[in-house]
Amino acid sequence: MPGKYGYESLKGFMSLMTGDEKHSDAATSTLDVLWTLYDRILTVDAIDPTAPERDRFYLSKGHGPMAYYAVLTAKGFLTPTDLEGFGTYDSILGHHPDRLRVPGVEISSGSLGHGLALAVGAAIGLGIDQSAGRVFCLLGDGELDEGSNHEAIALAGRLGLSRLTAIVIDNNSSMLGWPGGIEKRFEVEGWTSAVVDGRDHDEIERGIVDSHQGSPHVVVAHIGTGA
Repeated sequence: MPGKYGYESLKGFMSLMTGDEKHSDAATSTLDVLWTLYDRILTVDAIDPTAPERDRFYLSKGHGPMAYYAVLTAKGFLTPTDLEGFGTYDSILGHHPDRLRVPGVEISSGSLGHGLALAVGAAIGLGIDQSAGRVFCLLGDGELDEGSNHEAIALAGRLGLSRLTAIVIDNNSSMLGWPGGIEKRFEVEGWTSAVVDGRDHDEIERGIVDSHQGSPHVVVAHIGTGA
């Protein structure tokens, strides 16, 4: 979607937010995927953020949302002035995003392991209305240690939720090993998959828009260790 600012503005916007530096790596890890989604893929409108036909984006990886707020600012949902009050008592921007306070935010997140199940529910509900949009959910690889995600993965595959795309930021922080890669956990449940460089916008876009008729789709975005 068009916006007032370009990609080069994002780090400056992130620098306006202080007080949650312990999650700066978690925030930075999502920056390029978030930008690609909002700049090239999502059908959303800052003027009418609740339009029924919009795409839904669920940030399950809700720790360190500075990158999310920066992208929302670049796309006109927030202003740079909003960022300056980040985390303060009167600010709409908390250390976890709040859907009741932040324009464009679909779910309140931060408690890891919940977002994908919510996205599955949304995809089921939206499937009743063929004019409604798609559902995208961004997760961290560590979240996949939560049992709720395994149930969501299995249900989405069983129901063939082609309206649903999950993007997993893989920075090797999962406590469990994934033989064959994270994508295999999804594939055995009937998902299609793509593996991309999580810093390459063109590659991210290609991975997300891969055709997946009749099934949900997962994109595993590798960014390296600890970022």
